Parts: sequence; C-alpha cells; structure tokens
Amino acid sequence: MRALPYGDRAVLLELADAEAVAALAAALLDGRPDGVEEIVPAARTILVRFDPRRVTASHLAERLARINLAPIAEPARAADPVVIPVVYDGADLEDVARLADLSVDAVVQRHTAARYRCGFCGFAPGFSYLIGGDPVLRVPRLDEPRAQVPAGSVAIAGEFSAVYPVASPGGWRLLGRTDARMWDLARASPALLPPGTAVRFEAIRAGA
Repeated sequence: MRALPYGDRAVLLELADAEAVAALAAALLDGRPDGVEEIVPAARTILVRFDPRRVTASHLAERLARINLAPIAEPARAADPVVIPVVYDGADLEDVARLADLSVDAVVQRHTAARYRCGFCGFAPGFSYLIGGDPVLRVPRLDEPRAQVPAGSVAIAGEFSAVYPVASPGGWRLLGRTDARMWDLARASPALLPPGTAVRFEAIRAGA
C-alpha cells in the first residue's frame, strides 16, 4: 500500500487489488481515524478526506501507511446478503459460456454460487461493482460498447459483476435481468448495494 498526498484535504491510498481495497475500506469505516471525514473506495484506490484542523496530511499518511493489511485480508461477510433474483437470458450468455469454456447452465451455476461484496460504487448512481466472483467467469468487456443497455441488466466484465441501475451505454457482457431496483430516492438509503454489502444472485424463471 502507498499513501500519497491528494491536495490539502485528502490522502490517496493505492492498493494491490479490489479485495484489498474493500477490506481496508471496511476497516477504516469501522474504526475511522481521528480527523477523517470521508472514505471513498474505488477499484485500486481509497480516497481519505480529512479535516486539516484536526490532523495533518503527513501525519495521516504515515498512520495509514503503517496499517497491516494481513489481519483484514478476509473481512467478515454479512450474515444476510441481499439476494438479487435474475432471469438468466442475457444477450451475451452464450458468448460468456464460450469464452469460459463452459455450458450455459454451468455459467449460471457458477454465477449464482459465488458470494459477492460491493467493493465500491461509480459510473452511475446505484451502480455497484461487486467483487468475489468465480475467477473462471472473468471475461473481457465487449470490443464495442452497446449504445443502450436496459435498466436491470445483470452483467460481468473482468473481475466484477454488476446490475445496471438505469438504461445507459455499456460495454459489459449481459447475463440476464432483474427487477431489483438498484437506486431509489424513496428509500432512506437510495443505493440498494452500498460499499461493503454482501450480495448473491438467485436464478428464477421469467415471470416468477
């Protein structure tokens, strides 16, 4: 891990991978260092915003750089994950099966058997990058993104799974669709899957 200055009110932490980011972000949220105001995880970094009246950038960077990641490499999983029901009829399901050298049924089985955790959010409100998927299903993005991906599309790209919260352009490979609402301003917490949330997918039949 490297701790780098990021302006006069933040420190940027660079880590090895999304799993390390998720683990450290959870640890920092559980025991927020004095003076820290906001923790923003991403794919390989965590932005730590602080109050300069309470802590200096150099002191905070030194403290963060000394954190031993080994004890938090496997953060505790939530006992009750959010279950996302999915109709697995996506436009790219057969291509994913071909790329992974699996049958379509095996792709669905592996995608539903994995236990995910939201590492971070981005791209659009409610778009949660889910880590912890089966390594066999790590397939590349589309060579040419689609101009329009329907809201509720369940997709994979590289090490991540996600659900598109709204209709938008996108280059991820589509496995299926869900009626679960990823973003709802009527909820106390609009994002269904904020960082740290445990998630699993469940296969259902169309119309169920």
